Amino acid sequence: MRRAGLYPSMTTLTELPGVTHRYVTARGLRFHVAEAGGDGPPVLLLHGFPQHWYAWRHVLADLAADHRVYAMDLRGAGWSDAPRRGYDTANLVRDVLAVLDGLGARRVRLVGHEWGGWLGFHLALAAPERFAGYVAVNAPHPWMPHGKVLPHVWRYWYTALFEYPLLGAWIMRARPGVLAWLLRRGRPSLPAADVDVFVERTQQRERARAAQQVHWQLVLRDIPRRALGRYRHRGLTVPTLLLAGDRDFAVAPGSVTGAAVPRLHVRVVPGGHYLPEQRPDVVAAAVRNVGGH
Repeated sequence: MRRAGLYPSMTTLTELPGVTHRYVTARGLRFHVAEAGGDGPPVLLLHGFPQHWYAWRHVLADLAADHRVYAMDLRGAGWSDAPRRGYDTANLVRDVLAVLDGLGARRVRLVGHEWGGWLGFHLALAAPERFAGYVAVNAPHPWMPHGKVLPHVWRYWYTALFEYPLLGAWIMRARPGVLAWLLRRGRPSLPAADVDVFVERTQQRERARAAQQVHWQLVLRDIPRRALGRYRHRGLTVPTLLLAGDRDFAVAPGSVTGAAVPRLHVRVVPGGHYLPEQRPDVVAAAVRNVGGH
């Protein structure tokens, strides 16, 4: 159900039974949030690339039975505003916390997929009091030992297509088949209609630029920090479970296991790079169990 008057130009917003939509104004921007469920414990879902809130459609339907679920579009993605700047992880953390304030959600269970999963770790480090538990899905974590990462660096070759200023945005706008290939590589059975839902938004000029900036800021800031061990002494206090797909083409299970980080547990499950769509039951069960009740 779409709330009247909120989306005068959103002709392609996908409707789902039991899901409503609204904007939250935070930090001078409008963020789109899909909502489902009743008065149960609140859950916030953060998508990866090249996706948006719709990536959580199956998890939303499952968790809505006993939770209040919010799936937000991050800055530059989906139907949220896409300014020219502000795509570094620290700024995205501030965005998410401000949206939670706008929703009146003081403490939630957090779930993040892929790049949204990387962001989720930074949220848990920055404001642990806001999160009752965290489920990262198909995501790298900041404490991966170099010996675990280096054998798998080759898996990220495709990100070079999206990272570089001008070139990355052009590829996303002018070569939509590249994004379609990426989505189907992670989930070969993804229907064409669902591929289009994601690719269409990223083809827009301002959103292609935003996606390129997210990748570029990771290259400039986060990857060097991890390589230099800047996260080594930053411990988790939020109970955290990382779900890794045993056939994930990007985040290999071997790269995320083996780090002795208190409060972080890694579970390898059958599936590929898009577990929220392939194994929504497993993701929803993890959310219900993380951090206790």
